[in-house]
Amino acid sequence: MKKDTLENIEEKIRTYDILSKEKKSEILDLIAKLKSEISELSESNAEHTESIVGFIERSAHEATRKHKNQNLLKLSVDGLSASVEEFEISHPELVKKVNAIATMLANMGI
Repeated sequence: MKKDTLENIEEKIRTYDILSKEKKSEILDLIAKLKSEISELSESNAEHTESIVGFIERSAHEATRKHKNQNLLKLSVDGLSASVEEFEISHPELVKKVNAIATMLANMGI
């Protein structure tokens, strides 16, 4: 896993002006927990971890674009969901964190 990928996502969230401080804090807390979970998995499941991180990056990019394309956002979130499906049973905490981030962004309209 590229460590800087999630750090880049964190920076995008920090600088996204539309989000309240509370929502930013909530998302950043979830990302921190996700980073910890992914770190544990990165050695044993590197390929799957890269897929998850890639879709998180794409989802965050689409969600924070000035001119959003809802189709691309939906595709990136759907890809994220698909990339973690097989972890659902063996890694339930990772799935919970990824779903929480995706749901939170969707509920905010991003």
